[in-house]
Amino acid sequence: METKDKYGINIIKNKEEIEFSEIRAIIVSLPPDKHFDGVEIALEHGKPVFVEASVILEDVRKIEKNNKQGVFIAPSCTFMFHPAVKEIKKIVRSGDHGKICDFSYHSGQYLPDWHPWENVQDFYVSNRATGGAREIVPYELTWIIDVMGYPKDIKGYFRKTAGNIGCDIEDSYVCSLDYGDMLGSILVDVTGRNALRNLVINFEEAQLQWRCDREELEIYTPETDSWEKIEMGEMLHEDGYSRTINEDMYIEEMDAFLKGIEDRQLYPNTIEKDMRVLELLNKIEDSDGGFDRKYM
Repeated sequence: METKDKYGINIIKNKEEIEFSEIRAIIVSLPPDKHFDGVEIALEHGKPVFVEASVILEDVRKIEKNNKQGVFIAPSCTFMFHPAVKEIKKIVRSGDHGKICDFSYHSGQYLPDWHPWENVQDFYVSNRATGGAREIVPYELTWIIDVMGYPKDIKGYFRKTAGNIGCDIEDSYVCSLDYGDMLGSILVDVTGRNALRNLVINFEEAQLQWRCDREELEIYTPETDSWEKIEMGEMLHEDGYSRTINEDMYIEEMDAFLKGIEDRQLYPNTIEKDMRVLELLNKIEDSDGGFDRKYM
């Protein structure tokens, strides 16, 4: 298998073959609708567990309820480790440009381009409950909320808009976030033929722009009537994946998980935060007539 040949990872087909006393921690890297099964094994053996980005609230609630021993669970929060996001958070928290008035964010990538080596029907992104666009909404909300905080209210629309993505799922989500004295908008799609993540933040005294295909942030200030560029440095990219994906953030996330095993305060996400984000996803869908739970 490629996993064994490329990375030297031992492949075991049945959990009965595993000697859990020799395992320090478990990483659950399964389709989102199988996360509960993987985490349940970790809880059964009292092992710290990292679990990839979730999308099904009911399963995360079951994970939290079944964690009787208080095992360290680290839900993925990959983009919190992106160098641009870390810099954006620093700028927002500094208050140097006044308060935020509004922000807009667009995250999109054509679904068949996610895994060009396989048909979308052959993996989880083609299932409605774990569909590509639906999954990315909480994935993005996780870091946006870390930077901006939780909104007072959230509403949105979700639709199937394209006939060329190879499956029957809602492919576009438009979300409006109400912070009282600040507004935000998020568009997530799996229809855009060019992969992108574009962010604009309007401060009282500046504007910040970020495109994830550029290794820099740009800040416009009216005093100088010019744009300041903040370089992010060269990023690590994996062949076969979009150039917008920075592999360094995954490495940092795993490092934070290992440190969190010793001191869970060193890992920036929790199962409680994960549930709260997924509650926002459900609220977006409920504001537009709801999501049919029979697909869960």
